[in-house]
Amino acid sequence: MVTHAPDDVERPAVGRDPTYWSTFLLGAAVMAALDEIVFHQLLGWHHFYDAASLRIGLLSDGLLHAAELVALVAGGFLLADAHRRGLAVRAVAVAGFVTGLGAFQMWDGVVDHKVLRLHQVRYGVDLLAYDAAWIGGGLLVLVVGLVLTARAARRRRAEG
Repeated sequence: MVTHAPDDVERPAVGRDPTYWSTFLLGAAVMAALDEIVFHQLLGWHHFYDAASLRIGLLSDGLLHAAELVALVAGGFLLADAHRRGLAVRAVAVAGFVTGLGAFQMWDGVVDHKVLRLHQVRYGVDLLAYDAAWIGGGLLVLVVGLVLTARAARRRRAEG
């Protein structure tokens, strides 16, 4: 459980805080898992790579799933280490997690969907509404994460 760091532990700036980056990784992995489970598996709207056969699409989903699991485990170990060292602070952890959620969603919507064209949100529909919801939702979550990050950084600077 993330708590407040003890007063005798020197805390790094939020941008160098292992709590922030471990939970950022966890947030990105959770958003990847939600995308994969809901849109790839339950709804069947797309695969990670749709420009080839179904077999390749399923293989790409498996590779995405493997990467997401590695990120979840790595983020968990990094967070546990930060906690063990007395560096874990709840506000920083929440900021990192929410920023990771939004960053993954924005990367997927802008880079994977529009720049690289690995896949679209859905096929056979007018993409404008889907893109607006996908990218807009990611942008909203990312902005909330960045606001939380700025608040955590201000609080850290005020603590000295």
